[in-house]
Amino acid sequence: MKPTGVIRRLDELGRITLPIELRRSFQIEEKDPLEIYVDRDCIILRKCQETDIFTGTTEDLIDFEGKKVSRSNIRKLAELAGLRIMD
Repeated sequence: MKPTGVIRRLDELGRITLPIELRRSFQIEEKDPLEIYVDRDCIILRKCQETDIFTGTTEDLIDFEGKKVSRSNIRKLAELAGLRIMD
């Protein structure tokens, strides 16, 4: 990991502010979801990417009842259900 040289203090609610330079570099906007990981003695923040709930792919996603599903998996599910998809 590359140190940034930036130090932030936790506030009384346990929050920190990410520097604007980091938010810009990683294209993190206000209200973007961030995943929090622990790796040994490190806390890692990662911008959430929307992924297909079945395979984790990030391409050609459709929102279905609050979940993301790729078009290719929708086709596969339709075939499993015995439906024909016309292109």
